[in-house]
Amino acid sequence: MGKDRRVLIEEVRHIAELAHIELTEEEEAIFTEQFNRILEYFSKIDEVDTEGVPPTYHVLDLVNVYRDDEVEESLGGDEPLRNAPKREGRFFRSPRIV
Repeated sequence: MGKDRRVLIEEVRHIAELAHIELTEEEEAIFTEQFNRILEYFSKIDEVDTEGVPPTYHVLDLVNVYRDDEVEESLGGDEPLRNAPKREGRFFRSPRIV
């Protein structure tokens, strides 16, 4: 997208159709305005000189917290299915998808 790129109301209608969302004309106008403001923010970010700045993959310095693996007794009997809304024998029953 170039700096002068603007989202058209027809594009908002197309996105809503793809998402199966019904929008009023007022909502279409609101979303068009909001999308264009977002694009303006991106163009401002593009103006910043980032030469020599290393990429940031996350704003916080995160590290994984691991715990030691410990062997425990597994659940047995009816315990795993205790809160299942539907079950069939010793299995969870789910709605048919196909």
